[in-house]
Amino acid sequence: MTRFSLACAALLIGVGMVASPMWMPDAAAQDRDTPLDEADDDTPAVLSLDEAVQIALVHNYALRQTRLDAENAELQVGEAWGALIPNVTFNSTYTRSVRSPNPFAGSEAGGLFESLGFVEWLSFNEQARTDDNSETQPISFPEFQERQREGQREAGISPAGSDNPFAVPNQFEAGITVSQVLFNASAFSAIRGAERLRRINQRGTDREEQLLIDEVRDTYYQAVLAQERARVTQESVERVERTAREAARSVEQGTAPKFDRLSAEVELSNLRTELTDAENQAELAVNALKNVLGIPVDTPIVLSDDLDAPTPPEAIGEFTIDSATEAALRHRPDLEQAQLAVELNEIDRSITRGNLFPTVSAFANANYVGSVPDDRTTVLSDPDNPFAFEQETRSFFDTAYWDQSVNVGLSLTWNIFDGNQTRRQVQQRTIAVEQAKIDRERAREGVKLEVEEALRNLRAAQERLDSQTENVERAELNYEYAQQRLQEGVARPIEEREASQQLDQARLNRLQAAFDYVSALSALETAIGRPLRSNPDATFQF
Repeated sequence: MTRFSLACAALLIGVGMVASPMWMPDAAAQDRDTPLDEADDDTPAVLSLDEAVQIALVHNYALRQTRLDAENAELQVGEAWGALIPNVTFNSTYTRSVRSPNPFAGSEAGGLFESLGFVEWLSFNEQARTDDNSETQPISFPEFQERQREGQREAGISPAGSDNPFAVPNQFEAGITVSQVLFNASAFSAIRGAERLRRINQRGTDREEQLLIDEVRDTYYQAVLAQERARVTQESVERVERTAREAARSVEQGTAPKFDRLSAEVELSNLRTELTDAENQAELAVNALKNVLGIPVDTPIVLSDDLDAPTPPEAIGEFTIDSATEAALRHRPDLEQAQLAVELNEIDRSITRGNLFPTVSAFANANYVGSVPDDRTTVLSDPDNPFAFEQETRSFFDTAYWDQSVNVGLSLTWNIFDGNQTRRQVQQRTIAVEQAKIDRERAREGVKLEVEEALRNLRAAQERLDSQTENVERAELNYEYAQQRLQEGVARPIEEREASQQLDQARLNRLQAAFDYVSALSALETAIGRPLRSNPDATFQF
């Protein structure tokens, strides 16, 4: 595996994400399953501009946040649909009655329970008088009660100590409720609103990717430009070092004044300081690129692309401001966002207006209720002998303690009058719609201005690049003449150094012009909003 494929593929899969196929370079696509720990930490990843774009599309912090926003919007669509599907709720409660009030306290009804025993006494005496058994005789009511208590004691039954026969200390209830919205104008509008919001976030992600690619290109070429400046300064230092040595020899031979040697040494010292600054700026520019890519700053990388300006795409020469603007109006994701924002505000108005209409729902619930006493022992009396008793213990889930209930129905809620609050809210939403339309028009005009500026900047950058390319050729020729004149003894070293300085400045100007050109080319692609490719040699397709 090559040095690039091992290290770069590790960067691509470092966070467990894979770029979309349209952006994945072939080499990275083949090796993207390489684990990060397989890469040698000391081996730098050799990155081209295209590969840097792929890494940024996977690792960039801001883009990852934007994609999470889009994912969140997808979930909101499902949440909006949830308001229209059945809602199933399970409820369960347990209540322990520590002390229950007597419902008949303070009334004459409390004597009712004593009268129940009185009726039994009357029935016993009536039977005793009418039967043919001489041993059974009517008795008094207190004697009747005493004999009942004696019969209960013989059966091992303790009389209940509560003064509230209706009190049950343990209350259980469990139930399921199913509700279904049949009509809710706001809910139906909310689904359409969530869908528009999802599309807005998708277009926002698309635009964020385009802006990120432009930022990666700009930052990548800034790093390349900084490295090239350091290289040109290094070459200048080497040339001045040679000049300083030659000046020193000439002074020793007595053919040149000490001024030439001192002048060369001063210039060499200044250039070395400039070289230190240039190398530092180059390191900082590479670190800035790493931050944009979303990779650790201590990750070693080597930039493989240079600032050789690409051949201008043929479509650029045929472009007019009007044709470029028309292409941008068709393809810019943020313009579609602006249109979707208008629609979203209209839907928001519909949601608010939906509060003027009723909400109709159907519901059904099934409950299982239990009233279970602590003492589940039941006292049974002999129907033929009111003084003979027996007791029976029932189970916890005995049907005597538990029962079921099932209910179905319809619910209608309608806010007939709310002080015109809803109508005023609808009017506010109408104003928001008009504001969104103004924002849309402003965005369109802004795109037109951006496209015109980008196209003019590109053409101006092309002219500067052509001019500086010719200037470098002249500076190189001038430096060759200066070297020949110096060797022939018809020129002084200072003239050769002046020619060297002119050559260095011409090369730096040409590098800056090349940077301006590739940046302007990327800015035009971004302004038009076409699917962007990191290869600047690619021909536009509109």
